[in-house]
Amino acid sequence: MIESIISTILTSLWLILPAYFANSSPVIFGGGKPIDHGLRINGKRLFGDGKTYRGTAAGICCGILAGLLQNYIGASINAPSFPLSVLILISTGALFGDLVESLIKRRLGIEQGSFFFPFDQLDFVLGVYLFLWLFAHEWFLQHFTPMIIITLIIITPLLHVLSNAFGYLAGKKDVPW
Repeated sequence: MIESIISTILTSLWLILPAYFANSSPVIFGGGKPIDHGLRINGKRLFGDGKTYRGTAAGICCGILAGLLQNYIGASINAPSFPLSVLILISTGALFGDLVESLIKRRLGIEQGSFFFPFDQLDFVLGVYLFLWLFAHEWFLQHFTPMIIITLIIITPLLHVLSNAFGYLAGKKDVPW
C-alpha cells in the first residue's frame, strides 16, 4: 500500500516536473516588455507587468530543457519519456494556464501578487491537462491516469506554496505565496 502511494507520487512528480520548471522560471528569468503592452479593459490591465515575453520564453525553454534532461535520466531508471512535442505542450500549457488565471484575476479586480487560492497553485497544472488533452490525447490518457491527476491536484498546492516561500526568502518574489 505505502509503496503504491510513493510510486504514484513519484510518477506524478516526474510527469509534471517540466511544467514546474516552466511555471517557476519566469520568476527567475523574467522581466522586460509585458505581453499585454499595458492594454487595459475597463480600466484594468489585461495581464499585468508580471507576464512578459522574456519570462514566457524562458519558461517554455526551461520546461523543455528539464524534460529533455528527464529523458536522459529516465532511460536508466525506466521512467516515462517525453516526446519533444509533448514537452512543448506541457511547457506552453503551463504558461497558458498561468496567463488565463492572471486574466481572470485582473477581471475580478484582484491585484498582481494577491493570494488567489487554489487558482494560483493549480492554474499551470490545469493548463497542462488542457493542452495535452487537446493536442496529445493518447499520450495524456496513457500517462495521466485519474490517480495521477488527483495526486497532482493534491500535492501541487503544497509544493507551490513551499517553493514560493523559498523564492520570497531568496528575494525573488515580493510575497511569500
